[in-house]
Amino acid sequence: MGDIVQTLAYGSWPSPIDASLAAAHDGHPDFVGFVGDEIWWTEPRPTEGGRRTLVRRRADGTEESVLPAPWNVRSRVMEYGGQPWAGAVGDDGPLVVFVDFADQRLYAYEPARPDKEPRPLTPVSSVGGGLRWVDPRMHLELGEVWCVLEEFTGDGPTDVRRVVAAVPLDGSAAQDQDAVRELTDGQHRFVTGPRISPDGRRAVWLGWDHPRMPWDGTELMVADVGPDGTFRGTRKAAGGPDEAIAQADWSADGTLLYASDRSGWWNLYRDGEAVCTREEEFAGPLWTVGRRWFAPLDSGLIAVVHGRGATALGILDPETGEVVDAAGPWTEYAATLAADGSRVAAVAASPRSAYEVVELDARTGRARVVGAPHDDPVDPAHYPEPQIRTFSGPAGREIHAHIYPPHHPGHVAPGDELPPYVVWAHGGPTGRAPLVLDLQIAYFTSRGIGVAEVNYGGSTGYGREYRNRLREQWGVVDVEDCAAVALALAEEGTADRDRLAVRGGSAGGWTTAASLVSTDVYACGTILYPILDLAGWGTGETHDFESQYLETLVGPLAEVPGRYAERSPTEHADRVTVPFLLLQGLDDVICPPAQCERFLARLEERARRLPHAYIAFEGEGHGFRRADTMVRALESELSLYAQVFGLNPPGVPTLELAK
Repeated sequence: MGDIVQTLAYGSWPSPIDASLAAAHDGHPDFVGFVGDEIWWTEPRPTEGGRRTLVRRRADGTEESVLPAPWNVRSRVMEYGGQPWAGAVGDDGPLVVFVDFADQRLYAYEPARPDKEPRPLTPVSSVGGGLRWVDPRMHLELGEVWCVLEEFTGDGPTDVRRVVAAVPLDGSAAQDQDAVRELTDGQHRFVTGPRISPDGRRAVWLGWDHPRMPWDGTELMVADVGPDGTFRGTRKAAGGPDEAIAQADWSADGTLLYASDRSGWWNLYRDGEAVCTREEEFAGPLWTVGRRWFAPLDSGLIAVVHGRGATALGILDPETGEVVDAAGPWTEYAATLAADGSRVAAVAASPRSAYEVVELDARTGRARVVGAPHDDPVDPAHYPEPQIRTFSGPAGREIHAHIYPPHHPGHVAPGDELPPYVVWAHGGPTGRAPLVLDLQIAYFTSRGIGVAEVNYGGSTGYGREYRNRLREQWGVVDVEDCAAVALALAEEGTADRDRLAVRGGSAGGWTTAASLVSTDVYACGTILYPILDLAGWGTGETHDFESQYLETLVGPLAEVPGRYAERSPTEHADRVTVPFLLLQGLDDVICPPAQCERFLARLEERARRLPHAYIAFEGEGHGFRRADTMVRALESELSLYAQVFGLNPPGVPTLELAK
C-alpha cells in the first residue's frame, strides 16, 4: 500500500521546506572563469553575512573556498556590480585579482604563497562613493589589470565618471591613483571592460550615455593598442541610440564578434554580418558589467547561451549558422560563460535543480556538473511542478507566465476548495523570471499556496518588441498583465478569486504597489525594497545608472510631469484598501528607505486604518542577502497571507499588523 494522502485545507499543509532552508539556498554560483585548467567562480554565503566567496575546482575535482570571511568578492560599480574577479597562472601558481565589497579596492591574491594575504592594488578615495572597479582582465605581459574604473567626483549619486583603466599588478597604485593608466577619455558615461584581440593590437568595449539604458542603445568602440598598451584611433564600429549591443569579443583568428538586437532579437554578428539569424535571444539585458552570453573557442566555433523565454547552451558554427545544443537536464543557463580550448564552463539550472556549475566538452557535446552540485535538501517530491503558460491580455496581447500550483506528496485540499495564489512580479523591470527550482517558491507551494510568476510586457527573452511594450507604460502594462493572469486563473477555476495576492521586489515592488492602488484584484500584497514615488526617485534619490531610466519607462519628466504624479503609489496611498507588508533594507541606495517612509506618512496623513506592517533591516541593501533577514521576510509574508486568506500554516510566527 502507498502512503496515505491526507486532506487538509490549502495553506495548512506541513512542509519540510522551512524559511531557514529556503534562505540557506538563496543565490547561486556566478561569474565562472578558467585559471589555467581549473574552473573558478563566485558563490553566495547567506549564513556568513551574505558575502560572496571565490571558489576553485582543482584538477582532481576537489572544491575549496579560496577566500575566508570577511572577504566579500563583489563590485559596486553602477551599484549592481558585475564581473568582480579575474585569474591567470603566474610563476607561483594561480594569481587572481578581485574586488572586495567593503572598500571596493582591487586586490591581488596568490593562494600558493605562504602568507596568503591578499594585497591591495588600488587606493581608497574619500570623495563620495570612492573608487570602484569591475570587469577585470589580466595582462601579465604588461604587468597590468585592465578594467572599468568608476570614480566619484562629489558627494551626489550622479557625481561620477567611468573610464577603461589599467591597474599595475606590482601594487604601485595601492596608495597612488596617478599610477593608474586611464585608457579612454570618458566620452561615454558608461563603459564595459575592454577585450583585447588575440594579436594584442586591438581592443573592443561598449559605451552608452544617459538617458539610454544598455538595452536601449549602446556603441561598440574599437581602438588600436600600441606596444606600450595605450589606445589609439578610438572609433565606433557599430551600435547607436536604437541598437543594443550586449557583448563583444574576438574570435581566435581576430574577427570581431558581437551580440546586437538590430533585427529585433539579440543575434550574433561577425564583422557586421549576422552569423545566425533566429527569432530568439543570444544575449540579454546588461544589468551588470561583464555578462557573457557567448564565448569564442580556439576552433572558431562559439559557445552560446540562447533561447526564447528560456535558455540553452549550444555550440554555434559561424560558417553554417547551425547550433548544436548540449544534452542534459538543464533548461536555463545564466549569463556567464568561459572557454578554454574546447572546454566551456557555464552555470545552469532546471525546475528540479538549482543553479550548478556545468562543463561542456565542445568536441563530444557532453556536459557534466563540475561545481556547486545541486543536492536535494528535502525529498524532491515536495518541489512544485510548474507549467509554462501564455495568457491573453488587453487588446489580445500575449502574456508569458510560469504557474506553480500548490503541491505536496502527502496532502490534498478538500475537493470544493480553490487554492490561494500569489502573483510574483519580477524586478528590473527589464528582466525575466527564469523557470528554475526556487525554494522560496517551494516554501509556499508545499504549504498549499500557488505562485504565478508573470513575465509581463517589458520582460526580456521575447524580442525587442515585447521588451518595448513597457516604454512610457510602466505602471500600466505591467499592472494590467499581472492582473490579467490572476483573473484568468480565477476564471478557469485554478485559483480562488477572493484569495489572490501580489508581491515583488524593486521594480516588482513598484508593480505590486501600483497594483494595490489601481486595481481591486488582490486581497493583499507584499512590497519589497520598492520604488513608490517616481518624481523623487527620478530626481536624485537613486544611483547614477538608473537615474534617467524613467525617461523611457514613464516619459520625459520635463514633458509629462503629471504622469509621474498620476502613477506614483505615494500620491495615491489612500486608494490602498487591502492589508500589505512592506520590507526594506536600510542601506539601499537604489530604492532608498525614504520611498517607503513617504508612502507610510501619506497613508497616516489620510487617516487610513489599514492593517499593514513595515520591517526595515539594518545592514541590508537592495535585495536581501543575509540568512536571518530572508527567514524573517519569508515568515512575515506567509503570516500576512495566513491572516488575510484565513489559512493555518503550522509553526509560523504571527506577523503583527498595525491598524
